[in-house]
Amino acid sequence: MEPAPHILVVDDDREIRDLLARFLERNGLRVSSAHDAREARRLWGQGHYHLVVLDLMLPGEGGLDLARWLRGEANVPIVMLTAMGDETDRIIGLEMGADDYLAKPFNPRELLARIRAVLRRSGEGEPNGLSASRVFVFNGWRLETARRRLLDPEGAEVALTGGEYDLLLALLERPNRILTRDMLLDLLRGRQAGPFDRAIDVAISRLRRKLADDGRNAQLIKTVRGGGYILTCGVERR
Repeated sequence: MEPAPHILVVDDDREIRDLLARFLERNGLRVSSAHDAREARRLWGQGHYHLVVLDLMLPGEGGLDLARWLRGEANVPIVMLTAMGDETDRIIGLEMGADDYLAKPFNPRELLARIRAVLRRSGEGEPNGLSASRVFVFNGWRLETARRRLLDPEGAEVALTGGEYDLLLALLERPNRILTRDMLLDLLRGRQAGPFDRAIDVAISRLRRKLADDGRNAQLIKTVRGGGYILTCGVERR
């Protein structure tokens, strides 16, 4: 039997930490919690974590700095907690590779749904053998869904966050078709964000960099003015 995913919750509010630990454990997850970045680093060195729930407003070393450190340690999925309306930090967090975010105050059930969605995208939430094995070949690149890995034209692996993988897969499944931001939000995590959410734009920008697709003159993933985005190349499925 596969062990339950291990979640690291980092938040300086003890009430929130305790509430989340109890709630997530009741729903089949293992939880360790830290009140600041220093404790989070200590716990990180003592165990293996499948996902980090990270509050951006931490005492001392901030959440963004800790997220940058985590990204240097491993490609662990990160769900960020932000203050309501704190759009700048949210965008910076997404630029750094956060897989999702949730504004405080939040419903624990919504956080659980986000965690499960990110775990599914990262492959941590699926029993072995349940994910369909597909290979997409496009413009010299290769995406292998069974191993959730992207190979460049020279055969080198390019690391993707769970969100980047999910976005690329959505585009590859619908080549040469305009996908609006709303459509992409629906495909990636359900329509949870407001009309001015820049999450998709940030994710597209990161994905273009990974694919060496110059953002100023992008040819592979093109921006459609007033519409959305389109993957312009042919895609071979194997």
